[in-house]
Amino acid sequence: MTDAFRTTTSRKAGGHGACSHEARNDGAGRWRLPARAAAAAVALVLLGGASPFAFAPAPQLDLNRIYRVNAATGEVGACQYGLKEGTIGVTFCFPAGEGAGPQTLGEYGLVSSSHTRESGVFRVNYRTGEISSCYVFNTHVVCTPQLSATDATAPATPAPARAQEGAAGDGNAPATPAQ
Repeated sequence: MTDAFRTTTSRKAGGHGACSHEARNDGAGRWRLPARAAAAAVALVLLGGASPFAFAPAPQLDLNRIYRVNAATGEVGACQYGLKEGTIGVTFCFPAGEGAGPQTLGEYGLVSSSHTRESGVFRVNYRTGEISSCYVFNTHVVCTPQLSATDATAPATPAPARAQEGAAGDGNAPATPAQ
């Protein structure tokens, strides 16, 4: 066998199945790999060490929540710890809801604000510069539409906001999603 390499696992007594993978010269000077080996090689090249998910904690100091974004699709979810009588606790997870599902392929990440009472995070697309705000609403993570500073559909100035009911402060603070 001078023109091909072979990896073989043979069946042993009482063993299960045999496995054989080989690359062969097809006689025309071309090398052929089995379909599975070729698919695995393509997957390794495409993933190229990229992490499939990025994580960021909610900036709110008294909230035990972490957000997760799929770095390629931009899909956002969140989980948090909760107490449960008679157990060590439980993890509650919130799946993607409106606006938090897969977006156009890109390079997504999460950024927390420095507001210690904010429960949401920003989803950013590092390739396009687009940003959206994401937060837990009822039982799902929701995100605003993605916009960039140069987007013509973005309002030039923010609309006046009402004060959040029950929020501490001077009553003129902009409203933010409450949890």
